Amino acid sequence: MVLALIICLLTGIGVFLSVLLKPEFRIGKVTLGTYWVVSLCGALLLIATRSIPLSDLWAGLTADSAVNPLKILVLFLSMTALSVFLDEIGFFRYLAGAVLSKAGGSQKVLFLLLFITVSVLTVFTSNDIVVLTFTPFICCFARNAKINPLPYLIAEFVASNTWSMTLIIGNPTNIYIASSAGINFVEYVKVMLVPSVLAGITAFIILYAIFRKQLNTPIERVDNTEKIEDKPALIIGLIHLGTCTVLLAVGSYINLDMWLISLIFALSLFVCFSILSLIRKRKPAQLLSTVKRLPYELIPFVLSMFTVVLSLEHHGLTGKLAELLGESGSVFSYGVLSYLAANFINNIPMSVLFSSVLESGVLSGSAYLGGVYATTIGSNLGAYLTPVGALAGIMWASILKKEKVEFSFLSFIKYGVIISVPTLLVALLSLTLFV
Repeated sequence: MVLALIICLLTGIGVFLSVLLKPEFRIGKVTLGTYWVVSLCGALLLIATRSIPLSDLWAGLTADSAVNPLKILVLFLSMTALSVFLDEIGFFRYLAGAVLSKAGGSQKVLFLLLFITVSVLTVFTSNDIVVLTFTPFICCFARNAKINPLPYLIAEFVASNTWSMTLIIGNPTNIYIASSAGINFVEYVKVMLVPSVLAGITAFIILYAIFRKQLNTPIERVDNTEKIEDKPALIIGLIHLGTCTVLLAVGSYINLDMWLISLIFALSLFVCFSILSLIRKRKPAQLLSTVKRLPYELIPFVLSMFTVVLSLEHHGLTGKLAELLGESGSVFSYGVLSYLAANFINNIPMSVLFSSVLESGVLSGSAYLGGVYATTIGSNLGAYLTPVGALAGIMWASILKKEKVEFSFLSFIKYGVIISVPTLLVALLSLTLFV
């Protein structure tokens, strides 16, 4: 047990330091994330030292349950494919350009419109997709308009990681935590809608208070008109994403698993666009780019951290953590601790760990549901305390570095504390009304 605990702690520390000190490394022309390499080494070490029996690991990976990590990966990657395809045909750039044209010369109007646009898109896609698509666009526009990009970049990041908790598909952590608790799409929305809305409003008020003086400078007119040339591809993409989202909402009533629904629509999208490309006698370039852009690093990272948590569970350590947290005040104890833990080991492994803790049997009834939803809130809002908190933060910081936008680790924490702490408290307080 001691050896397993040491390896798990070293893996967590290694993931934190890898993101803090060197989030990426290059092998030739290929750039890889260090965080998943560290987690993979930790998982392999646990297996090599027999700290986790292979039979337990195999049982976990092949379990016929919603919490099966392979099913969750299929669900997230399939939904990501649907969103990335729309980005490849220029849908998100078109929306961003439309927002800029409506702002006129006012930074305050632009700030509000950008926050609303990012919020709505995040609800129906995911925080990772929005961060990947909007961040480079904001950097480019700000350079051309000769304005400070930071208010918009921070607003984008905060909005995407606040509104991502509205629907179960908004964040892979939502999927994992809710699935482990047997919560379906509709049940999730009923509880999380109001806390998400209130958290989003709180975050915007704080953001506006911080940047209101900087937003007084007029915007220099910039031609950012984006057009979507491939209308048939746009229609195919929107129909697939929209219909998939609707079926995810009613899937539990027609006895269809979410991972299966999303996989069917992702495959259908690929088939439909391939047929369209054959009719046109063109290479399916957008489809190929979509496949290349999928976040494959998430696969070894999730599976490795799943192995780490299984090891802790095998030795009874997750049960002891549940006993330590106790039965009372589950909303605030689980909400605050998950928020902090996400910034030590990242929100995905934190969600895997806390799902196991919640399943230990210490909590029941409303206390159990309070812990589940509070952990979900912590996994989302913890993303903007430090870059370690979520994969979205790692990607966001990496894009800023490539775009030569200076934003230090300490600056991230400074803004993170000011914005996330009151937003977290509002979300948790409103959650108590529902559980």
